[in-house]
Amino acid sequence: MTEPAVQRPQLPPPRGPIRAHLVNAWRTTVLYLAWNLLKILIWIRTHTQIKRWFGGNRREVAVRLWTVAWLAGVWVLLWGTYDLANVLVGIGVALVVLIVLPLPRVPVEGRVHPLTLLELCVRLLIDLCKSSVQVAWLAIRPAKPPLSAVLRVRMAIKSDMVLTLAVDYLNLVPGTMVLEIDHSRRLLYVHLIDASSPEKVKTFHKQVATTERMFIRAFERDSEWHASPYHGIDDDYPSGVMK
Repeated sequence: MTEPAVQRPQLPPPRGPIRAHLVNAWRTTVLYLAWNLLKILIWIRTHTQIKRWFGGNRREVAVRLWTVAWLAGVWVLLWGTYDLANVLVGIGVALVVLIVLPLPRVPVEGRVHPLTLLELCVRLLIDLCKSSVQVAWLAIRPAKPPLSAVLRVRMAIKSDMVLTLAVDYLNLVPGTMVLEIDHSRRLLYVHLIDASSPEKVKTFHKQVATTERMFIRAFERDSEWHASPYHGIDDDYPSGVMK
């Protein structure tokens, strides 16, 4: 019997001088670009305040990133073209808007509880339907217009952002409109369309108390409250007026 021939591994063809020079030039170029990119990143890190601009903690950074994503999404929707180039341009436009036209810093405090937030949304829908029916009846009933009043209520909400959301909640419900906010003392001046009886006023205060309690449960429970470094940053400014 004849032994099978042993197949020797084929060696790669020897490199020519031109190919060797090209490989060395490619390696040198990659090292040169990597070194310069590292120097650029170090320069940016030492000469810019990117972390400070994004926020003082993870919540502030999350809000900034959410704002960038939201503006980029609006840009893509305006153009109606969903491709990588349009998304990158949208992100660039969002960064330019945030840098050139910065909004006042809003402290992000508390913690979101999804189930309570869902309950709050359901409560909002119920109040919308109920109040819409009541306001519609006041408009078509054969009687004089009801007695309106501006009532003052105090909110125990600590965060300005959550207080703004609560004010938006009251403004969305027909029949109530927040006219002025004293954020230093947490006072709201609310216009009530129907204050013709003590029962109506009592129902309004009960509604505000329920709204306050649900917002606290959804965003800033006492056991999880952590004040932001920017908490109370606007206390030295006069209270704003919403109309």
